[in-house]
Amino acid sequence: MATLLHIDSSVFPEGGSASRAVTSAFRKAWEEQHPDGTVIYRDLGADPLPHLDAVAASAGFADPATHSPEQQAAFALRVELAEELEQADAVLIAAPMYNFTIPSTLKAWLDQVIIMGRTAGAEPSAKGTPVTVVASRGGSYAPGTPREGMEYVQNYLEAVLGGGLGLEVDFIVPELTMAPANAAMADLIPKYEASRDKALEDAATKAKALVERFAA
Repeated sequence: MATLLHIDSSVFPEGGSASRAVTSAFRKAWEEQHPDGTVIYRDLGADPLPHLDAVAASAGFADPATHSPEQQAAFALRVELAEELEQADAVLIAAPMYNFTIPSTLKAWLDQVIIMGRTAGAEPSAKGTPVTVVASRGGSYAPGTPREGMEYVQNYLEAVLGGGLGLEVDFIVPELTMAPANAAMADLIPKYEASRDKALEDAATKAKALVERFAA
């Protein structure tokens, strides 16, 4: 049976988070199509991981037999996260845009899970695993928009997930999510609604397609 690694990172709970709404739609479709599957879930907004420090970083470049007790404890978390990634047949990541980039909690997960010689390097251990990234944002940073040059979510995650971890990256981008709450964006509400509806539909479609892919 297939395993899904589901990571949320919004600081807002479901009901107040555009990214959580879309990952929820994906997961619902996944579980409906694959009720006997496994879901590994991490809510980095509610339960953040520690940021990578010198002890955990140095442990990643040292022989485990030489680890100090502090390095053993720090590296155990990195191994746990790496194993979750390696066990997954598909990965689902919510990456809302905060101040032009990803939440620091998601960056902490990446820093912990990227282990040279294991999950990263010449032969990444999870290479080829499909990852769906829900890259929500309050405005629009699409090609041709005034803020196109400030898009540091998709560009970064394509590099680190695809180039660094060797994953097969696909994006779902609900945009203009601030339109209903910002009077200056009121005329963009129809575009926001269309983007939201498409993201929810794409999430369900993608989940079903992945389940079919693994069943084939």
